[in-house]
Amino acid sequence: MNEILTAADVSSSAAAAAASETASAGPSPPVSSLSTNLPFVSALLAFSIAQFLKLFTNWFKEKRWDSRRLFGSGGMPSSHSATVVALAVAIGLQEGTGGSLFAVATILASVVMYDASGIRLHAGRQAELLNQLVCEFPPEHPLSNIRPLRELLGHTPLQVCAGAILGCLVSYMMRNSSSI
Repeated sequence: MNEILTAADVSSSAAAAAASETASAGPSPPVSSLSTNLPFVSALLAFSIAQFLKLFTNWFKEKRWDSRRLFGSGGMPSSHSATVVALAVAIGLQEGTGGSLFAVATILASVVMYDASGIRLHAGRQAELLNQLVCEFPPEHPLSNIRPLRELLGHTPLQVCAGAILGCLVSYMMRNSSSI
């Protein structure tokens, strides 16, 4: 019951396999630049706008300009929330909400926003209390001269919501401006 393959059988089998491989791979996707990638541009723009707005919200709250707010974490609005929500919304607008990519982006956004308003917010509050305790140490105490801990780490729920709204607006505006 041994089958003997001829040269014609081998070459036709190889051709069929190559054709099957090419058909299943499909056409190569076009290479697009990052500047035309709606989710990427929307996320970066939302992040930049949120960081820039922190200058003004800080001035409104403390009546002083602090350029360090451009690069710092914490504050109003949450640039973390703005970034991940803009990414998720732009993916949803571009590819639909039924795909795996939108699901991943939405879960990522949820985790980042939960972390910003939960764990990081409480870590910042603990840093504030620890800094107050260290200030009360007598000068001869070995810990009295340590550098203060960073207190602006997380966001209040209002700051997270403001960042999320900003992210939505940026993605919708980018989508509308790119379809004109």
